[in-house]
Amino acid sequence: MMRQSRSIATRTHPNTVSAETRHCFATELLGAGVPLQDVQDAMGHADPRTTRRYDRSRHNLDRHPTYKMAANLRRVSASEPPTAPGES
Repeated sequence: MMRQSRSIATRTHPNTVSAETRHCFATELLGAGVPLQDVQDAMGHADPRTTRRYDRSRHNLDRHPTYKMAANLRRVSASEPPTAPGES
């Protein structure tokens, strides 16, 4: 029934966008690192909390600035050659 109604809606209004398409659009943009404000504008949301629902990785600590900085420091320290004891 749902598939049939979607098919009819697409044929009668070819420029309509389904909720699934909008959800995928917002989720992919936020996952790619596009700022929330830009996605909010693209989606036409008045409230950023509406757009925030699409950000699946908002609870992912790897995106937190502190974790990004720590990862960068680890990368930099791993690329430096080790020094021998007594050498400065």
